[in-house]
Amino acid sequence: MQQQVSKNNCCSLLATDDSKVGQTPRSAAGPLASLLRLWKHLRAPRNLCFLAALIAGISQAAGILKEDIEFATVDGGEKLTLDAWIPEGPGPFPAVIVVHGGGFINGDKQTYVKPLFDPLKSSGFAWFTINYRLAPKVHFPAPQQDLGRAIKWVKANAKQYKVDARKIALMGESAGASIVGYVAVHPGPGEEVSAVVNLYGVYDWVQRSKQRDGLGANLSKHLGLPNDLTEPTLKMLKDISPITYLSKNTPPFYLIHGTRDFQVPYDQSVLMCEEMKKVGASCELLTLPGGGHGMGGWEKIPGLGMYKEKMIQWLKQTWK
Repeated sequence: MQQQVSKNNCCSLLATDDSKVGQTPRSAAGPLASLLRLWKHLRAPRNLCFLAALIAGISQAAGILKEDIEFATVDGGEKLTLDAWIPEGPGPFPAVIVVHGGGFINGDKQTYVKPLFDPLKSSGFAWFTINYRLAPKVHFPAPQQDLGRAIKWVKANAKQYKVDARKIALMGESAGASIVGYVAVHPGPGEEVSAVVNLYGVYDWVQRSKQRDGLGANLSKHLGLPNDLTEPTLKMLKDISPITYLSKNTPPFYLIHGTRDFQVPYDQSVLMCEEMKKVGASCELLTLPGGGHGMGGWEKIPGLGMYKEKMIQWLKQTWK
């Protein structure tokens, strides 16, 4: 039976009665005396929880990173690749598939999303960060199909990568969050997931396009359509909006968004959560006061870095 160590009892579990440990012999001097004093300091009750947390963190962060694994070959022979982090231990582990942003036209599996890697490593989860095809070479729904391929690949290879196929989450940022949102609420066969963590994504493309009076350059390239908001274009915008497909069976979402995001308005995440709750689905919104677009800027604002801890806590609670 595995013993659960809580924050309140870790000191009592670690403390022992060998009071002589750490006593420095009178004859000890130099480096030996220094080491014994350090050990005595770490054994002090006030430091035992810190020591336990340090050991646990090192243990949870242990694993292997495998890079450039091919998960699909698409039209024209293009190979899609991912990087995989496999925790040390027998598993199976919950897994997160990370999807980068870049406005549908830029980026790869290592850009924009690196701030997510360390908290995912420390969590004890397996994780995969993927490449997908970009505009203007391809248009909707190619990136969404590529994410679907990645989900099915992870499930098919769950045993090899020590993944618990019942506990797979998607995590996207910016355009990646919009891709994630679409696939999560509108999955093809075998593409279902159990949770979503999204950062500053668009969920209602009709509203967003009307706000800026057109598609905008990147979305125009993603859809392969001119900028104008014609009736056929508005229909297409509704069809690609995650908010269109919500139901009580939508997996739980955890949305993270800054209030000073001038590229993707904060209201997009507010609206998504409101609409999910209306249909009986679960959604939580972590609001970052003063946060802009992109995780890099958040680290410069006191208190906003806590989003990493919060999203891991939410995932663990969702998979409990």
